[in-house]
Amino acid sequence: MRDLKVKYRRSVLGYIWSILNPLLMMLIMSIFFSYMFRYKIDNYPVYLICGQVIYNFYSDSTKLSMNSILHGGALIKKVKLPKYIFPMARTASSFVNMLFSLVAVILVMVITRAPISPTILLFPLPLFYLFFISMGIGMILSVLVVYFRDMVHLYGVFLLALMYASPIFYPISALPPSAVIIIKFNPLYHIMVMFRDVMYYGNLPSLRDNLVCMAFTALSMGLGLFFFKKYQDNLVLNI
Repeated sequence: MRDLKVKYRRSVLGYIWSILNPLLMMLIMSIFFSYMFRYKIDNYPVYLICGQVIYNFYSDSTKLSMNSILHGGALIKKVKLPKYIFPMARTASSFVNMLFSLVAVILVMVITRAPISPTILLFPLPLFYLFFISMGIGMILSVLVVYFRDMVHLYGVFLLALMYASPIFYPISALPPSAVIIIKFNPLYHIMVMFRDVMYYGNLPSLRDNLVCMAFTALSMGLGLFFFKKYQDNLVLNI
């Protein structure tokens, strides 16, 4: 919550921006992409904002985690703390911010008269996977950027590519089969599909869907913890 207070300090609308931001972005992108591409997607605003919320959380949490060790350098040098707390805390604060964004999703569903099914109660499931996938990647990035500062700029380019490689504003059916195979290696694709299924389409996530997301979660957290543990002792010397 401290990060959120800092983020919205001196803002007139404060925390309301956490709801307004996804709503305004959805509105602009919905008008633009509906006109430009004319995809045949039922209730495009709901489809769009569901993908947008997932991508925005991943982008915000990993960017904040990446800089967490560098920005906390002064404190790390003075006080002996478990260093992994820094990237984990940034992921947690981004998660709280995303919970506000879910209000925007519900508002869009109500305004567009989208069907509300009992599966909506399962919304924490894809967010659980997403939280730990983002945390694992954030831990790796927080170490990499200490040794290689250009990582900040490279990661910005990567996030742009990831946005276009994730079905946020287009349906997966619009892609050629060869591109679909590649995109299925993107964990955000599976999280977006599961999130839209429970929020809007009323589909229960299958065992296969869960196993795929579990595999990405275990891989991300496993690599994140291993990488962080291996290099954390030398971080102070390079901050």
